[in-house]
Order: sequence, then structure tokens, then C-alpha cells
Amino acid sequence: MNAATPTSLSFRWAAILILGTGLVACGKDQAPAPAVPAAAAATSAASVANAAQAAAAQQAAALAALSADELKKRGADALREQRLYAPAGNNAMEYYIALRKKSDKPNASAESALIDLQPYAVIAAEQAITREDFVEAERLRLLIATADSQAPALGRIADAIAKGQQAVALRLQQAATKTDDAAKAAEAARLQAQQQAAAPPPPAPAPVQQAPPPAPEPVRQAPPPQPAPVQRAPSPIVPVFAPQPAYPDAALNAGTAGEVVVTFTINTDGSVSNVNVVSARPRGIFERNVRNAVSRWRFQPIDAPQTITRTFTFKP
Repeated sequence: MNAATPTSLSFRWAAILILGTGLVACGKDQAPAPAVPAAAAATSAASVANAAQAAAAQQAAALAALSADELKKRGADALREQRLYAPAGNNAMEYYIALRKKSDKPNASAESALIDLQPYAVIAAEQAITREDFVEAERLRLLIATADSQAPALGRIADAIAKGQQAVALRLQQAATKTDDAAKAAEAARLQAQQQAAAPPPPAPAPVQQAPPPAPEPVRQAPPPQPAPVQRAPSPIVPVFAPQPAYPDAALNAGTAGEVVVTFTINTDGSVSNVNVVSARPRGIFERNVRNAVSRWRFQPIDAPQTITRTFTFKP
């Protein structure tokens, strides 16, 4: 993929500075630890969200200067080169969103591409949250919301980002508390050593004749422990083909909404198997289309099979 644009780099540095300032404030000896870590996490989340929105606005303004034909060409090039949702400002989703804003009437190819690209962006956002890259996760959430403000995954992604940031803030607070306790213990030990050194030595006891100790028995040494096997991180999951399940005509005409949760296995060659419906509400309406769609999904090859859970929401 191409290198990140200056705008995306500025956004990342801004977010890092925001988080860094909070850590410095927590690390000062005179500053009390926050009573509720969730408050600090909420402030950090709001700062990252504001930075993401500002960066997205700058990128949208830059793309707005391009002509419709140029946006079509760049979008097609990005699809061919697998720049589906990244890097920021130079990916297929942003080009087609800019084309939508510039066109007087909907462009069928652009709208179809945006529908097909959304599942990839959702998976990428979830992976960013897992590796605690909340800056990238928030960028992708805004990208999905711009493409479809009613996307079912938006609420789930926003909640996962907030909970992830709160967990990181709590972990940092606990680490700072442990460091502070260790420093206090070291200072107490130093003062005790000084007091012992300043005290007069006790009188030497009279020598006591002791019998020679018995010879120690030979000690059998246990064999050294074997090193634990190195755990390899799972291969990243990169979708190649992931069409969404079709809405059944009867359910759509009747205005029936529902939700289906499935699990499936991604094989090493990128194919999908073991598609199982975990739950369906209502039952017997949406499961077949979901199972048929997921069975045709394809991903880039991975080192070892992985099992994934996905939720599909149907709204008329």
C-alpha cells in the first residue's frame, strides 16, 4: 500500500500527544491518582474523536477539489490495488464517498462499491481495537458512518472503542500505582539502612565451641526447565470477497426486521467452512441467506485456521 498522507500523519501525532500529556500528568509525584479511570478514558476518547473528525474533514476537502472523472479513476485504481479503506485519504471508500457528494444523482457503481466495502472496514476496525490502535479504529468508524449512517455495526464499534480506551487507562493507572509503591518501599529501605549504619555495633558474643557440622548430603539438581514455546500472533484477516446477505423479499415486503449470529472457520487458503447459526431472531427467515452469503466469502491465506463470529442485522 502507499505511504500514509501528511494529513493522516498529523492526525496520528496529534492523538499521540493527547495521550502522552495525560500520562505525564498522572506520573507527577504531587498529583493525586484519578479516583475514576473511566473519566480520564472518556476525555481521551473525546479528544481522539475530535482529532479524527478534523482529519476527516481535511481529507474530504482535499478530495472535493478533484473532478468526478478523476475520482472514478482513482477509486477504480484503489480497488485494483486493494486499497479498500486505507491509507487515509487514498483509498477506494473515500474516493467513492467524494464522488457521491460531487454527483447530482447517485452513481450506481460507486454506491455498489461502498456497500461491498463496508464489511472490510468493519473487520479492519475490529482488528484495530484488538491491537489497541484506537486512532485507526475511530478513523474507520467515521469512514463507515459517512458511507452509511445507519450501518448496524456503528454502535458496536463505538462501544468497543470506548471500553478499550477505558481498559488502557485503568491499566496505566495500576502500573503507575505499582511504580509509586515500589519507590516508597525503596526509600523506606534506604532510611532503615542509614539508621542501622549510624547505630553503635552490639558487643561481640563470647566464642562458642561448636562441633563440626556433619557433611552435607549431595544435592540432586533438577533438570533445567524447558523453554516455553513461543506463541505466534494470529495472521491478520484480510477479506477478498465478502458480499452481504440478501434481504428475503417476503420479509422485506412484510417489514420484518431480524438479526442472525453465525460462527465460521477461515481456512489457511482463505476459504470458509463450518458456517453455523448461533442464534436467529425470528427463526426460519434470514438464516438461509446469511449461511449462503458467508459460505462464499473469501480471505487472503493465513497461517492457521481461525474461527470468527459475525452478527447480521436486517432492517426494512
